[in-house]
Amino acid sequence: MANLTAFLDASVLYPAPLRDLLMELAVSDLYRAKWSNAVHEEWIRALLRTRDDLTRERLGRTRDLMNAHVLDAVVSDFEDLIGVLKLPDPDDRHVLAAAIKGRADLIVTANLKDFPAGALARWGIEAQHPDEFLTHQFHLSQPVFLKAVKTVRLRLKNPPKSAEEYLDTLRAQGLLATVSEIAPFDQFI
Repeated sequence: MANLTAFLDASVLYPAPLRDLLMELAVSDLYRAKWSNAVHEEWIRALLRTRDDLTRERLGRTRDLMNAHVLDAVVSDFEDLIGVLKLPDPDDRHVLAAAIKGRADLIVTANLKDFPAGALARWGIEAQHPDEFLTHQFHLSQPVFLKAVKTVRLRLKNPPKSAEEYLDTLRAQGLLATVSEIAPFDQFI
């Protein structure tokens, strides 16, 4: 079913609720997810700076599970491209380089300003905010999307969340358009 390849920036892997939904949709084959070990290191470092309750080992386990469950997701051997790329923040060039090498159609990022359309167009890649990306995925296959949402929600045990509580979690992630699309189907999630 997957015909779109999306490279996931660290900004969308950092928050667990968003990461979990993106992973479940990838495992459901709604799209092909790509990332790099450099992106993994970026979101892991960011979480360790802000969350004293997490350990590198625990986040490494999450990373390993992601790599094991999403087929061919890890992009490597892209470093030679970094030097020829131009972005507002040179530290983001590794993301574009890996997206190019991974033949991604788009980069899913919460930091759109870091990936201007003009810099990406040459490579046939666009940047999308996760809310826009998820809304598009919902419209590609509502049944698959809703099943993924339900799977993620039911996996939450500490604490478990009702459908409305889970929608509130997604709202807190800034996924307002996504929630507006799926809220009418709350009996399925």
